[in-house]
Amino acid sequence: MSMKKQRIVVKIGSNVLTREDGKLDLTRISALTDQVAWLVSQGHEVILVSSGAVACGRGEVTPQHKLDPVAQRQLYSALGQAKLINHYYNLFREYGLHVAQVLTMKESFSTRNEYLNQRSCMTVMLENGVIPIVNENDTVSITELMFTDNDELSGLIASMMDADLLILLSNVDGIYDGPPQQPGSHLISSIAPGEDVSGCIQSSKSTLGRGGMGTKSSIARKVADEGIRVIIANGTREHILPDLLCQPAATPHTEFTPSANVPSGVKKWIAHSESFAKGELHINSQAASRLCSDTATSLLMVGVTHVEGNFDEGDIVNIIDPEGHRIAVGRACYDSDTARSLVGMHNVRPVVHYDYLYIET
Repeated sequence: MSMKKQRIVVKIGSNVLTREDGKLDLTRISALTDQVAWLVSQGHEVILVSSGAVACGRGEVTPQHKLDPVAQRQLYSALGQAKLINHYYNLFREYGLHVAQVLTMKESFSTRNEYLNQRSCMTVMLENGVIPIVNENDTVSITELMFTDNDELSGLIASMMDADLLILLSNVDGIYDGPPQQPGSHLISSIAPGEDVSGCIQSSKSTLGRGGMGTKSSIARKVADEGIRVIIANGTREHILPDLLCQPAATPHTEFTPSANVPSGVKKWIAHSESFAKGELHINSQAASRLCSDTATSLLMVGVTHVEGNFDEGDIVNIIDPEGHRIAVGRACYDSDTARSLVGMHNVRPVVHYDYLYIET
């Protein structure tokens, strides 16, 4: 069957790539490599976001003394990333496919220039038939500056690269309307824009990854709001990737329907930037109402009640309503000192222009 050529981001979670003993599942990684190679053979561009480095390195050495969690992760990820990328290199080489390692950190997305630089780099890879294999650089990442897990990273990559489809592979079929193991729980096959499924999601995290289904759902909703299809599926099922594309109705999964209103490239970057924010702009109820209305509105200083944090012009700031909820993220047109001096003033330029403002839904 013929199908539309797509740019697809595939995220493979730790629980998909590891066995019960915590070691890398070589059979599974080989099967998934076969499936990604099939996607490429159908004309699709594929970006692989792969966990598994820490698990891959765990059995390589026995530390001389007990390590704290950060040092342990740094050691195992450094050893494991080399081993993991070598597995991918050898497996894809059997299909005549080239792969490239992309190790990144949260800070690398925090400025527009770095964001665009990463996008350019990965675009060149895709244009030359190279499969980027992306992972967080756990070796040098600091805990408080790390991604929630690779779900967050894959969402950012899908948004940055204007993907058509993001597939999040875990060890469950998708989102259920109750605990997955509980009799009577049903898989939710489709989630529409604005549909709230938070009440269905359990708070437990996976044993190997840092995130859980709550993270997946939150990231999926944000990415779908940017016009990208998102699928959560079970990466331990045989032929899961070809089945999702060729016979989706017969393949268990949860799909987040994309929004028809696609934000600009700048707004996509800002949408994923709340954790990079250097400060907060607290606003009054009138300003909050205007921002959340259907009318395109910039944030004016007259609506700002106070400013928190220290930031420069061009930095990302969170916008907080009178109840203390973050309702928007934006790029500041003033530094923090200037903004403080203009709080409540009329007839000055906006503190956040509409073109650099993302309203959270």
